Amino acid sequence: MTTQILLSGFGGQGILFTGKFLAYKGLLADKNVSWLPSYGPEMRGGTASCSVIISDEEVGSPIISQPDVLIAMNLPSFEKFEPTVKAGGIIIADSSLIEAKSTRTDIDVYYIPATALASEMGKQSLANMIILGKLLKVMNDFNEDEIKIVLGKVIPPKKADMLDINLKAMQLGSEN
Repeated sequence: MTTQILLSGFGGQGILFTGKFLAYKGLLADKNVSWLPSYGPEMRGGTASCSVIISDEEVGSPIISQPDVLIAMNLPSFEKFEPTVKAGGIIIADSSLIEAKSTRTDIDVYYIPATALASEMGKQSLANMIILGKLLKVMNDFNEDEIKIVLGKVIPPKKADMLDINLKAMQLGSEN
């Protein structure tokens, strides 16, 4: 089985970090993984996207033209990539920043006010982790023990104190 995940939003929203989390999670499950970041020269505030492929087979190309899953963290990303999601696919959208709704009936779309929830937690930068928690719940892959292991791999040692709050944000996402 192969799952192609496209994450997209503004630079600074944690798009690449979220993709790295998913890639490490795939590696820990002994899957073949591709992680391809892409961002504009502006970095923060510019466009950022990340393609992650997790597969039982070798990954032939890191390019995703029809994702199984789209995480859209802003309206331009939603509008650009929503039509490309495969039939039967999933979209997780930050409804705090995306007022548009999909009219497609061949995909499952989940709207979660991730930025607003992160602000309520006192750390707006956790919106990506809230979205990630929602995705893992939707995919029936929310395992707290595995999540702690992966967070331990992707959070740099100098920010190790962020592990618990990231886990809390993911739990919040899984409950919404």
